[in-house]
Amino acid sequence: MSSPPVPPSLTETERGFLAPPSADLSADHVLLDYLFETDDDPLKAALHLCREQSTALWNRPGVDEDYRPRHAAKLVDLKALEPRPGSRSPRRARMRVAHPEINFGPRIPNLLTVACGEGAYFTPRIDVIRLEDIHFSAGFLAAFQGPRFGLHGVRELLGLQGRPIITGVIKPNIGLAIEPFAQIGYEGLRGGADIVKDDEMLADPPYSPIRERAPRVLELTARAASETGEGKLFIANITDEVENLIPLHDFVHQSGGRHAAVMLNAWCVGLSACRMVARNARVPLVSHFDFIAAFTRVPWHGVSELASTRLLRLAGFDMIIMPGLGGRMHQSHEEVLDSMRACLEPWGDIKPSLPIPGGSDWAGSLKPMLDTIGHTDFSIVCGRGIFGHPDGPAAGARSVREAWEAIQAGLDPATAAFPALRRAWEAFG
Repeated sequence: MSSPPVPPSLTETERGFLAPPSADLSADHVLLDYLFETDDDPLKAALHLCREQSTALWNRPGVDEDYRPRHAAKLVDLKALEPRPGSRSPRRARMRVAHPEINFGPRIPNLLTVACGEGAYFTPRIDVIRLEDIHFSAGFLAAFQGPRFGLHGVRELLGLQGRPIITGVIKPNIGLAIEPFAQIGYEGLRGGADIVKDDEMLADPPYSPIRERAPRVLELTARAASETGEGKLFIANITDEVENLIPLHDFVHQSGGRHAAVMLNAWCVGLSACRMVARNARVPLVSHFDFIAAFTRVPWHGVSELASTRLLRLAGFDMIIMPGLGGRMHQSHEEVLDSMRACLEPWGDIKPSLPIPGGSDWAGSLKPMLDTIGHTDFSIVCGRGIFGHPDGPAAGARSVREAWEAIQAGLDPATAAFPALRRAWEAFG
């Protein structure tokens, strides 16, 4: 991208927030891509945002100084778009802003203050705005550890290559006492699930305290691994107040060792808290997408799922559960695929995360997912599709494995003569 042409009507103040022609700012700036609507000249609105987002006042009265060259956010690119039907704003545009890293450093709270703060979202004459994407320099990325295990570490723990990972969300998700909860998780693992997990709403309630639930489920997870000869994991939801996160992580790790993983409802506890857990993690760290829908659901305002996914990987999540394919989560296929690519693409020394697109999936979802995604480096996550199977959780998990076997054999899972798969089709198809 190149700087937009400079019309003669711009003031000296406005010109100070334009990127120099042909300047490459990617080495020491974070690049922020926004979609916005305005009733003003889009160029003037974009430059006003750069000012509000950085050096709103760049010198002291009576002092010959100018902090804009070093500290100002700078407009790198601007593209006018057709107005959105139904919008009250007559003009719409996409812009790229380069923000100097020196203003915030490798700190997620400070980065978010810049990217999603008052300056960007309360700029006068910009009616709605959405952070579409975010790009980091190699030097900025080098300050982050990222995932400790990543995609390949999770596959190594499971001893599994060449097929999608099968994850089961234990259902009923809330209300079950510990023993029946652990038993149906065990049945799902014995039937063919690679991972079972707590639901995002089940954390540490009085009827199922995590310090009692996690050891029992992990005991049965280890038993299922021994009986099947396969790697198995249980993901315990440790979402809680920040001061409890490290103690809960350590407890789950000590209870389950190589069979344990922990989950955080990431945006609920805050990405800085998540990064703290990732720095100290001894088991895989899993994010769930609660709260982010409040930002992503409106396609012309807020924050995109893609930008959120990049930040989750930056914070250090080994597995990232995201709104999935199929429409229930109000994401287009392209949006889901963009987020999955953000988990997997090369990113300095930061390991790839395992993408987990979720949303009411079952055995019949596997082939459409494979056809759409085009590779096997993801996890299919099933709740009802495993634990609501009419023949029980073992058959539910087996139905997903049978769907994979049918695909590998060149058969249509909808008609393949596998018993658990046939029953799944009768129940969910």
